[in-house]
Amino acid sequence: MKNKIVVIVMAIMLMPALSMAQDIFERYNDNSDVTYVSIKPKMFQMIAKMGINVDDPEAKSFMDMVNSITSFKTLVTDNKSISADITKWVKSRSGSLEELMEVKDDGSEVKFYVKEGKDSDHVKELLIYVNGIDKVMKGQGVEINGENRKIETVVVSLTGDINLNEISKLTDKMNIPGGQHLDKKK
Repeated sequence: MKNKIVVIVMAIMLMPALSMAQDIFERYNDNSDVTYVSIKPKMFQMIAKMGINVDDPEAKSFMDMVNSITSFKTLVTDNKSISADITKWVKSRSGSLEELMEVKDDGSEVKFYVKEGKDSDHVKELLIYVNGIDKVMKGQGVEINGENRKIETVVVSLTGDINLNEISKLTDKMNIPGGQHLDKKK
């Protein structure tokens, strides 16, 4: 009987640690306060086969980058408690990742983390965390699925054999702030 009580008490004590280990994307993929996007490997394969002119060096490097990505997931929310949970999750993940860059401006925060890949130009994972966007946008919001929504927190995870130099070119073209800092050769 004593052993059962000890096991139950231990299980209760471990529950917070186990729930923290749960992937944040799985936790919020069906939540109505979150915009969730997950692109699977098959979609990347389809994009790669879309008949882009591979004689063009820029198009070829884009296709190589697309082929190297195995997963793309993102969460976007304006819910303060979900934002706090995402922040806590990012902090718990940051111990196993290397921080590449941090930008703090006008109450917003942007962080880029990576998991080392086969060499200094490649990573297995790129994690982008943005918090406090609403302060910078001054409450204007963004149109998502036909409705104007405020954004507080965004987290993006890319996994695969990711060439940081190619990602930096893509983020530059998409005009994503800080993307130019991903190119280690600049």
